[in-house]
Amino acid sequence: MSQLRFDGRVVVVTGAGGGLGKVYAQFFASRGASVVVNDLGGSRTGDGTGNHKAADIVVNEIIAAGGKAVANFDSVEDGDKIIATAIKAFGRVDIVINNAGILRDKSFSRMTDEDWDLIQKMHFRGSCKVAKAAWEHFQKQGYGRIINTSSAAGIYGNFGQANYSAAKLALHGFTQTLAREGAKKNIHCNSIAPIAASRMTETVFPPELLAHLNPSFIVPVVAYLCHESCEENGSLFELGAGFVSKLRWERSKGVVFKADSTFTPGCVSKQIAKIGDYTDAQYPTSIAEVDWVGLLEEAKSLKANVAGPDLRFDGRVVVVTGAGQGLGRAYAHLFGKLGASVVVNDLGTSHSGAGAGSSAADAVVNELRALGAKAVANYDSVVDGDKVIETAMKAFGRVDIIINNAGILRDKGFARATNADWDLIQNVHLKGTYKMIKAASPIFLKQKYGRVVNTSSAVGLYGNFGQANYSSAKAGVVALSNTLALEGRKSNIMVNTVAPNAGTRMTATVMPAEMVEALKPDYIAPPVAFLCHESNTEYTGGVYEVGSGWVSKVRWQRTGGFGFPVNRALTAEQVASQWSKITDFEDGRATYPTNAGESFMGVQANFENVAPEKAKL
Repeated sequence: MSQLRFDGRVVVVTGAGGGLGKVYAQFFASRGASVVVNDLGGSRTGDGTGNHKAADIVVNEIIAAGGKAVANFDSVEDGDKIIATAIKAFGRVDIVINNAGILRDKSFSRMTDEDWDLIQKMHFRGSCKVAKAAWEHFQKQGYGRIINTSSAAGIYGNFGQANYSAAKLALHGFTQTLAREGAKKNIHCNSIAPIAASRMTETVFPPELLAHLNPSFIVPVVAYLCHESCEENGSLFELGAGFVSKLRWERSKGVVFKADSTFTPGCVSKQIAKIGDYTDAQYPTSIAEVDWVGLLEEAKSLKANVAGPDLRFDGRVVVVTGAGQGLGRAYAHLFGKLGASVVVNDLGTSHSGAGAGSSAADAVVNELRALGAKAVANYDSVVDGDKVIETAMKAFGRVDIIINNAGILRDKGFARATNADWDLIQNVHLKGTYKMIKAASPIFLKQKYGRVVNTSSAVGLYGNFGQANYSSAKAGVVALSNTLALEGRKSNIMVNTVAPNAGTRMTATVMPAEMVEALKPDYIAPPVAFLCHESNTEYTGGVYEVGSGWVSKVRWQRTGGFGFPVNRALTAEQVASQWSKITDFEDGRATYPTNAGESFMGVQANFENVAPEKAKL
């Protein structure tokens, strides 16, 4: 294979003053690219700015080696300035490698809003800003490559990294939507979850482990993904120490329940093991890969559901956000019917987040009280989660369950989306979810009990045109849930995620009456109620797709991948030659890691992959 060159290409590498970013910059320059070496000069925790020495040193080294490079010292939040540096110096931009990052690791109970916000700004918002600034250039020239940096913490969740994990999986949700929007213009976007020695990992791993995690094993994979000959798009890879693998979502066949009044939390409890049975699994790549009509036909042919235990919530206090209509209202009604006291939270905005009012929440409270249930209204934004939880404490003296359901849409193509479109969606869906749980966390920990169901979306799992802001926020919710499930389990705090599909006022105008009936939000609520019941002491950290009486579960599947010898320099050409094996899910070697430790086993196993010494002539 001929050498993969980047002559004439312009590469922007963020966080390139040291570690992995520096190695990226040096490699691309050595292969003919002109490189923008971006580094703000802050510490690994984001403290301090303005030390330009790191970026300048890398630039000088590249120039001394005969390459072309310029330095940039802007924050990734000022992505337009970084891309402007590329255009001013080299007249174009072809490749963006979003590598900049910091850590603010703390247990969720100790995490501050500053810790949350800083990580989101640096890892997620900054990457979006750099990609957005480059996007118009990519579209005009009909070419672009973007690499977003995720992590095992984002994929599986990890103790003490709720902020970081949420940002890192949000980036992959972003990747999947950009891949869809950019494909027709030859703009490819992929995510990597690298394990490599860096300023951040040197505080986590012992020196003997870091010795195996040379950044030079990451760069050739990224180089191939960024090359014009590579067709990979919208994918996620885990890699380190010569090991390279690909991930995808695997979805269980699930269980179809009769969508009628016999569909209860108790009947779900009888089928929960079958819901998570991955025999005859599916591997969806888009939101369109569910045969809703077929599921409805199956549901119509079923007899009444087999009754399970009578799962009630007497004495429990449930907070439901966005409960003024639709799915939130259905949740509030079911929990109220089953004995819970309910806080009906609704800001009263439109689907796009405009306006505010109390009528929606008040109407649901009145409905519940008419049924004999206990309920109070709350009209605060979920970003003010402490106020929502305060309402529960004042009215009922405790809080046991949170259903994070509030949401809005601001759908636009990536090129047209404004900062306001981004920030509003992130605030409501991701930060609002964080703020609600954060406010309840001390209560849950004190009483050694809590149940949380967070709302993602198939869009968050698979990406979708025109929803880069929404898909990223909803992916971030999954990672936040997974980390909190890990941290909370020892305190009997169970956290799960649902990706629901329910009928709306819009679908009612285009669907037959029987389909509208089967897509009622009422048929999402029973599995959510089961996950929130005190009898559920086993199922936490799960992701469930739910709708029309159908309940399925998704998990990560990882290829067996390929391990390159750790005592040989790895090249992009070698990576390309083994790409079919790296990406092969069907060779019988696929694995199903459930946490960062299990994920690392694939990398660690390659430490022993040593090629024999070449004979000396």
